[in-house]
Amino acid sequence: MTTPSAKPTRADKKQARAAKREQRRQTFSNVKQAFTLTRQQDPRFLLYLIGAAVLAGAIVYVIVFFLAGPIVGIPFAVLVAVLAGMVTFSRRAQRSMFTQAEGQPGAAGWMLSQQLRGDWRLEQGIAGTAQLDAVHRLIGRPGIVLVGEGAPQRVRSLIAQEKKKMARVAGDTPIYDVVVGTGEGDVRLAKLNRYLMKLPTNLSKEEVSQLNRRMAALGGARVPLPQGPMPGGAKLRNVQRTVRRRS
Repeated sequence: MTTPSAKPTRADKKQARAAKREQRRQTFSNVKQAFTLTRQQDPRFLLYLIGAAVLAGAIVYVIVFFLAGPIVGIPFAVLVAVLAGMVTFSRRAQRSMFTQAEGQPGAAGWMLSQQLRGDWRLEQGIAGTAQLDAVHRLIGRPGIVLVGEGAPQRVRSLIAQEKKKMARVAGDTPIYDVVVGTGEGDVRLAKLNRYLMKLPTNLSKEEVSQLNRRMAALGGARVPLPQGPMPGGAKLRNVQRTVRRRS
């Protein structure tokens, strides 16, 4: 016999309302911070934001005006203008975020852990140096992808070593590699997701799971990495000292 669940008390309801208010306050604070940072980093941000909202709203208003009259077109135009503004804000904020993070130690690892699209198994810092160069491993339907960040010459050497190690257990599985950066042949941070999504499908879901287990069996030490993009300066030097002690 199941006992009926207790009804929430007045204190519980009050606490739930307070939690919702705090959540809304936090969301508003995050949006405000993103708006401020994007405006500082992107001089054309407001121009694009207002232009997209006005243009989208005007187009919808004209269409509805001829179909249903002037009064009906106003709410539709306002709604579409707000949506267009939100989409523009999101895209420009993301672009500004990637621009700000690009080239900083830990940027690629942060992007893979927070912004990665698709079904991937991520292992960060499978190889690295005291200078915060790092190689991350992705396993998915295309196969294995090694993503490197840092000084290109050192990173490519690390990738070559990891490729040899993985080839012994990967069999015929394709192993791709990419260096995130701004040099020739590198992939920009903002385009890394696009690069990964364009890779061909070579494995089934079951094969991906089996491959992931085989790669996990390789073991090996993991390189401690900064939890997100880092600016230069004392903080960066502190992390480098930590890496040297642990590596």
